[in-house]
Amino acid sequence: MDLIDQLRAFVATAQTGSFTAAADHLGISNRLTSKYVAELEARIGVRLFQRTTRKVGLTAAGTDLLSRAPALLDDLDHMLADISESSKGLSGVVRVSAPITFGEVHIAGFLARFAEQHPGITIDLRLSDAFSDLAAEGIDLAFRIGRFDMASLKVRRLGAFQSLPVASAAYLAQAGAPTTPEELSGHSCIVDTNRRNPRRWVFDHDGTEVVAQIEGRFHVNSASAAVDLARRGLGVAYVPSFALRGALDNGELVRLFDGYTGERGDIAAVYLEGRTLPRKVRALIDFAVKDMQET
Repeated sequence: MDLIDQLRAFVATAQTGSFTAAADHLGISNRLTSKYVAELEARIGVRLFQRTTRKVGLTAAGTDLLSRAPALLDDLDHMLADISESSKGLSGVVRVSAPITFGEVHIAGFLARFAEQHPGITIDLRLSDAFSDLAAEGIDLAFRIGRFDMASLKVRRLGAFQSLPVASAAYLAQAGAPTTPEELSGHSCIVDTNRRNPRRWVFDHDGTEVVAQIEGRFHVNSASAAVDLARRGLGVAYVPSFALRGALDNGELVRLFDGYTGERGDIAAVYLEGRTLPRKVRALIDFAVKDMQET
């Protein structure tokens, strides 16, 4: 019996917790899934699961194998896909993660442009402001912004963004326009809880760091929502430039504090270190570099 089929049955059973769920995932019968796992146990001479009438649980040997087998199967799939793609063009699924606002504003359109050039590619885009576990979630490529821990990841820097303090003309007419960040303590500010230090807004003024400690009635975990609240005249927002979507150009919002520079952050594409990078993912990264330069 094919070792690869046995390993796939084992991994699916371990990840789903039952032979039935694994069979549904693999598109084969429950009986065949159980048979593959039993043959794998016979092949290597150890039990991989503790079986009960309701579920299966991993043994120590099963836990050890589960820590290695998915990467082996992924590498095999990537190798075969690369060989196939080299003659037929890019194909298959690319799983991508990105922060919600940045993903909606930039990544969705960028992926659409990439897919137009490669009709054999299927895109699985997952938007979340929580950092995805690339290995556990099977993510091929993640787009990340700001400052982040990159210890186990390979990084391709794509560009940078700046945080900007903004408010509507209506709000400024009512509350007065602050001329320095220190004056924000007397204003209603919109707190974006996704920021590393939500109530501490940092600026640079001629090489000197200026910090504003702010308070506000509205606390949101979305830069897009902060922009919308600022548009409605409900306070001052401090948001990444990419979240503004033309609100400065069309006059919906006004930028504050001439001579002050907001916090900057990187935009990067990250992927797992130590794994063979599929050709389709390499192509996507190269496309991202070029696309970010042009948009």
